[in-house]
Amino acid sequence: MNTRVFVLAALAGSFAWAAQPQVPDTPAAHQFSAWLAAFNSGDRAILLQFLEKSFPSRVKEIDDTLGFRRQTGGFELKKAEEATATRFTALVKERDSDQFARAVMEVEPAEPHRIASLDVRAIPSPPGFRTPRMSESEALAALRAKLQKDAAADRFAGAVLVAKNGKPIFTAAYGLADRGKKIPNKLDTRFRIGSMNKMFTAVSILQLVQAGKIQLTDPLGKYVTDYPNKDLASKVTIHHLLTHTGGTGDFFGPQFDAHRRELRTLQDYVKLYGQRGLEFQPGSRWAYSNYGFLLLGVVIERVTGGSYYDYVNDHVYRPAGMISSGSLTEDEFVPGRSIGYTRADGSDVWTPNTDTLPYRGTSAGGGYSSVEDLLRFANAVTGHKLLDAHYTELLTTGKVDGPGGSKYAYGFGDHTMDGVRSFGHGGGAPGMNGDLQIYPQSGYVIAVLANLDPPAAGRISEFIGSRLPEK
Repeated sequence: MNTRVFVLAALAGSFAWAAQPQVPDTPAAHQFSAWLAAFNSGDRAILLQFLEKSFPSRVKEIDDTLGFRRQTGGFELKKAEEATATRFTALVKERDSDQFARAVMEVEPAEPHRIASLDVRAIPSPPGFRTPRMSESEALAALRAKLQKDAAADRFAGAVLVAKNGKPIFTAAYGLADRGKKIPNKLDTRFRIGSMNKMFTAVSILQLVQAGKIQLTDPLGKYVTDYPNKDLASKVTIHHLLTHTGGTGDFFGPQFDAHRRELRTLQDYVKLYGQRGLEFQPGSRWAYSNYGFLLLGVVIERVTGGSYYDYVNDHVYRPAGMISSGSLTEDEFVPGRSIGYTRADGSDVWTPNTDTLPYRGTSAGGGYSSVEDLLRFANAVTGHKLLDAHYTELLTTGKVDGPGGSKYAYGFGDHTMDGVRSFGHGGGAPGMNGDLQIYPQSGYVIAVLANLDPPAAGRISEFIGSRLPEK
């Protein structure tokens, strides 16, 4: 999803603005102010000294904290919301983006009032702080300035495309696709797209629904008759899988890390994870599930009798005119595919993400594409080249509540901010980040791909999406 949720034990912003909000005279507020200053310094020694004195339980997490400091650029305090002797709540904003968060700090009642907890969660821009809309030319000029600044600071490397009524009105590429060989990113560079593949999987499923070969209300077990866990197979429907409401869980974690290079087919994942039970009763709540979309790929294979990859190539990429998208294995040469770069364990150095990559992308994500291909896909969706009007609407209209006030449709997020609606999907993992947003009211399409850690691309997509005209 475009809204990022951070639940961190240590996070803050700074007092670097012209008219700073008044900070209440309470122990909790004073500790928050001190923590903000230490965090925003970006200096390991200063932050460590503060943590040792006032937040000792978080000393071991200093690398994660410094990584988050680099990601956000620090925070500005925008508003003090609640203040008691032991609790302080405030609105803060990232210095390097438009992202707001709510920070809640609690301190011990006795002196020296050490920090007991600090919880910061991303939230939509509050009323009174929302970014004003601009004219198209003003918004694109602001975007170019933002990209130049972020690229110069090594916060963005990738490609950006903004279109209006199907035609590009802004294109740019920054940074290096291969830092060792000094190969620059270009508009046709292939970037790994993470979970953005879920859109292609959902389109494929809806095509089979439209053709009468799948029913959304049918259980998984109707199509995958040999699924190991019969309880899951009998209760989880295609609709549940498409909306992340099936309780099927994720596949990332220790098991995945141990078998990363052995998982070569979709069925390999089922063999490893298929005995697992449900995490909750299907339909009772929303919980993002990569494994659920993996299972949708298995359904496509069982219904069509062919491979998931061939189906998507023949029924999504080809009719949409997508010439730079695919999911070839990592040991195959893919012309123009960028290397992903990640910062791990608090390091300041970008290193290749090679050791984190699966053998091959799946129906849950992990393929590659270009911003030009993403525009072709958006045009094919809105032009009903992939599905008729009824099923296109069914595909992209929100069904269940997701995080941050958004809704989730079938493999697409459905967002409305200040009355402006968009639908699309993001993707992110170490060394890769992307986002596609389609604005049906105005005709804008935003495609951003980066070969750096999240939120390199998401931050740019949100920046321009909040500034373009409503119509």
